[in-house]
Amino acid sequence: MKNVLIIDYGTGNLKSVHNAVKKVSEKQDCRIFVSSSIEDLKKSTHIILPGVGAFESCLNGLIKTKARSYLEEMVLEKKKPFLGICVGMQMLATKGFENGEFDGLDWISGEVKKINNQNNNLKIPHMGWNTLKFLKETAFTKSLLKKMKVTNLHDLSAYFVHSYNFKNKNTNEKVITTCYGEEITAMISKENIIGTQFHPEKSHYFGLAFLKTFLEQR
Repeated sequence: MKNVLIIDYGTGNLKSVHNAVKKVSEKQDCRIFVSSSIEDLKKSTHIILPGVGAFESCLNGLIKTKARSYLEEMVLEKKKPFLGICVGMQMLATKGFENGEFDGLDWISGEVKKINNQNNNLKIPHMGWNTLKFLKETAFTKSLLKKMKVTNLHDLSAYFVHSYNFKNKNTNEKVITTCYGEEITAMISKENIIGTQFHPEKSHYFGLAFLKTFLEQR
């Protein structure tokens, strides 16, 4: 039995994420919880941290749940599969620079800074579909692409809504990028931790295949 926990900390696109996870788990022995309960966190097998909004407010919302230390135990010590989506990925950084300078969870070294728009020719927030560029193969992406039976990686795209970019310190943890005025980090990966700047729950067939692949992680 898989217990998938979608962390509810007062923000995030919870309904859409829940519906997408439910759809891809229909043929699996899987229970889905939307909760910030420490008990639900302890019995979870897979953890999803969605995020919509500002870096600081999302992080404060997570801290207010009082689940942060247990979350770190489940993810960093017990190595349960973890997926952070959008701001849920950005919070994994060392620091965020939205409306000030704030400490992140520091699970993956890097800083979250506003998308470079020096010529003021970009619409911010970046909103819409963008082609993905796969920088490296991981066990996750190998399984994902096999599931999708992809022959041309240039055909893959995902849906983005964001104004800030996760700038990795360690480039080997950057797996997928896209381009919007600059190189945008689209997916990061470190051991059992995955983060996506794009929204899998809004990315149609690719996004559903992505979530299904995540649920298959152990």
